[in-house]
Amino acid sequence: MNEPIPQSVLVVDDDRNVLEVLDARLSSCGLTVYKADGGRKALQILKTRRIDLVVSDVKMPEMDGMALLSEIIQIQPGLPVIFLTAYANVPDAVKAVKSGAVDYVEKPFDGKALTEKIQLMLQECQDTEPVQDVDPVPDADTDDQVKSPAMKNLHGLVKKVARSSVNVLILGESGVGKERIANRIHQLGHRRKKPFVVVDCGATPAGLLESELFGHVKGSFTHAVSDKKGLIETADTGTLFLDEIGNISHEMQIRLLRFIEDRTIRRIGGLKGTPVDCRIIAATNADLGEAIKAGRFREDLFFRLRVVTLTIPPLRERKADIPLLVDHFTRQYCSQHNVEMVRVLEETMDWLCDYSWPGNVRELKNAIEGGIVMCRDHVLRPEDFHVAGITETCAENPAGDDCLSLEESEKNTILRALEQTGGIQKEAAEVLGISRRAIHYKIKKYGIDAGSIKARR
Repeated sequence: MNEPIPQSVLVVDDDRNVLEVLDARLSSCGLTVYKADGGRKALQILKTRRIDLVVSDVKMPEMDGMALLSEIIQIQPGLPVIFLTAYANVPDAVKAVKSGAVDYVEKPFDGKALTEKIQLMLQECQDTEPVQDVDPVPDADTDDQVKSPAMKNLHGLVKKVARSSVNVLILGESGVGKERIANRIHQLGHRRKKPFVVVDCGATPAGLLESELFGHVKGSFTHAVSDKKGLIETADTGTLFLDEIGNISHEMQIRLLRFIEDRTIRRIGGLKGTPVDCRIIAATNADLGEAIKAGRFREDLFFRLRVVTLTIPPLRERKADIPLLVDHFTRQYCSQHNVEMVRVLEETMDWLCDYSWPGNVRELKNAIEGGIVMCRDHVLRPEDFHVAGITETCAENPAGDDCLSLEESEKNTILRALEQTGGIQKEAAEVLGISRRAIHYKIKKYGIDAGSIKARR
């Protein structure tokens, strides 16, 4: 029986001490180690040897880490690259991660911890097939089949980030799908067969959040009748998703920062520390910059969480995606409620595309479900959404004196556009960013006399 071929690591650094230290540690683990004191020598080795992982310094003479990474991507796409960097050069390492590196480690590094990270990463590469062109979420909604440039760009970044294990901060309004993007990062990465643990920091009372995250030992407080594993420990080897991270207390921020820095947890009332290796993805709809200025959020925790920042645009800024989402949710809820497939009229789709969706994708999803329940003859009409209560949003959440109702706002907007264009409907539609068919429907719906506006010119 053939012996398995040892995995190989290429170490690149202009500091010979670093080369020797890593050579000794990695060789003792049974790995084949190749050493290069610069980027050009590293490329020669890559072209002649089978390499499974690269560990490289960022700052090197002649060819730095970023230039080397660019060449590696051309020679061997998908090859894991870990960067070593001094604290002052962390921004360069973060930029490298966005460009395709897997991770970075700050100097001076813990040799044992780095060796364990390399071994884990090599094991993950052995256990998982390539993920660049694989969509492991066959039931993903049509938000993944996007048309808007903003979402195409976002999904491109998601695929890049998924290859690494760096911390990610996801920003966006309530309802845009932050948890879904976090789950997609997990599913596209090497940890996808491991746990994806969600913590709703906004819904969990502050007094319980510490126990939920870190766990506790029996007798540590009144109701601690048995040992309990925390959610951080549950996420070991997988991904921990901290939703609404902006809501955690100052004390919780300190504990979380300490865990991120040393990757060890201690249960409430416990004495023993437990090492945990999990990827951290955090999300919030709050302005953390303002929270930092106001003293409500620690700046050092913010920087630790946002190695890479992804911002999800609100639905009103990516209306090209609405028809795809409507089709998906229509199919989903017709099947779920066991009803005949409904037909969405063109005027209904125009209406849905023109609505501002303050509740984003979540509101659209709920509106489609309500419309399916309320519609007649298996046809979705604009009035079905009025009956379902979609236009009550503005009245329930008044933003000012002009916010009387969606219809009133729509009518006034159309009138202003017609006044601006001298009653020419085609030009008014272009001003509003809607189709000619949509503006014809709305003019008829609101009884607007476009001809009289044109005659006044």
